[in-house]
Amino acid sequence: MTKMKRPAAAALVGLFGMSLVLSACGSSNNDNGNTASNAANDTKAANDTKAANDNQSADATDVSKLKPYKLKMIYEGPPQPDEAKVEEALNKLLEPKINATIDLAPIDWGAWDDKMNLTIASREPVDILFTAQWNGYSKNVAKGAFLPLDDLLQKYGQGILSSLDPAFLEGSKIDGHNYGVPTNKEMAAASGIVYRKDIADELGIDMSTVKTMEDLDPIFKTIKEKKPDMIPLYTTGGFQQSVLDNLGDATIPGVISKTGTDTTVKMNEESDAYKSYLNLAHDWFQKGYINKDAATSQLSSGDAYKGGNVFLTFQPLKPGKDAELANAAGIGGKLAEIYLTDKTVSTGETAGAMLAISSTSKDPDRAMMFINLLHTDKDIVNLLNFGIEGTHYTRSGEIMTPTDQTPQYSPGVAWELGNQFLNYVWNTEDPDKWAKFKEFNANAISSPALGFVFNSDNVKAEVGALANVTKQYQRALETGSVDPNKVLPEYVAALKSAGVEKVIAEKQKQFDAWLATQK
Repeated sequence: MTKMKRPAAAALVGLFGMSLVLSACGSSNNDNGNTASNAANDTKAANDTKAANDNQSADATDVSKLKPYKLKMIYEGPPQPDEAKVEEALNKLLEPKINATIDLAPIDWGAWDDKMNLTIASREPVDILFTAQWNGYSKNVAKGAFLPLDDLLQKYGQGILSSLDPAFLEGSKIDGHNYGVPTNKEMAAASGIVYRKDIADELGIDMSTVKTMEDLDPIFKTIKEKKPDMIPLYTTGGFQQSVLDNLGDATIPGVISKTGTDTTVKMNEESDAYKSYLNLAHDWFQKGYINKDAATSQLSSGDAYKGGNVFLTFQPLKPGKDAELANAAGIGGKLAEIYLTDKTVSTGETAGAMLAISSTSKDPDRAMMFINLLHTDKDIVNLLNFGIEGTHYTRSGEIMTPTDQTPQYSPGVAWELGNQFLNYVWNTEDPDKWAKFKEFNANAISSPALGFVFNSDNVKAEVGALANVTKQYQRALETGSVDPNKVLPEYVAALKSAGVEKVIAEKQKQFDAWLATQK
């Protein structure tokens, strides 16, 4: 990856880089047996993508003491036609291990925030919820939505503890406690683009010239002229800045740079870089390069490729992200990716995808047993992520090949669920994908705030008010749908009226106190 030296370009990359597709009670006993779930003593098995099942230790939970229980798991992703078939297959594996069945309840990307907030506010009985630092993790901990997991991890999460890099659990703590189990995946972050390589080749577009956001303008112009029915850039807004550290929750204002040494928490919406990005996005929108419904569409950028009329999206990148998106969209081999930022790592990456246990769960112990299986049981995690072998894919060793039934179960959310290093890879992916993940995690630039997570308890009212303001303005601005010269001043004024300066001051206070302990 090339270091970005041009200040304006680097700022735009950071701001337009990562498109997003997003206290607690103690655990209950529920007569769930006396010992931890399987894989407690076998670190190697939990990490070995080739022999995990063969090397796993036997399940130590006394299933005879467990009453039947149906787990409900809500996560972000498109509902699948064959979901019921996969549930049935999962239940056959889960019942002998933890005497549980599963109700998969995915919520499509566009509807996620509203439905998730309603689920939490209504205190709906749920067992497992997807969460992330960019999707309100800290705010929902402050609301009491998630249980603290410290004791549950020790009792029923030994497979997690033995397979997951300790940095994930340390970095995702709030006030010393875990409220979510991170996905075992890449830890570094980078931003860039994913594009239709076949279309670029067809039109003779040299994508190697793309080093900055501005370099895309002539490419979008060519697509618009030669493929008038194709959307040059598809986005739904909600961008997360990969070179900015949100200090634990991207939905709460106040940032520092990951790549600098300045530890002053600032309001990003007042920065020159943010204004430059908004002007660029609005220019593209006016030229017709961005989908007209960008401010309202509920179709994720990944799913948009399925329609065949999208050329490019901005994405958080990692090795093989292009192949993952292509396979999920049924266009294997037709996408490619270009990195536009350096690799960085912050607390946000350690908490970039997690499964939490809801404080409304009627059996938190069983919920943790299930999450533990997602980190240790190769059959279960691959079934959940890719469907039924022989139906939704065929397999030779670690390599999967699609079938005509693959579109019936292709959720494309493996990055949310369990231990990615246990997953098979598609025949259009690099067979060395997981080794390259480990390489990707190495030598990333560390944020000055790595390890710090903001606790929003003292400003809960302001955080709630700011969320409403953000919902009103941010997506329209960041998709280029409105004139930033007119609307950005309104947005900034509304943020200040809602208490953003108090929130930033509280972030600074906590961050300074944390920094003092690091010396």
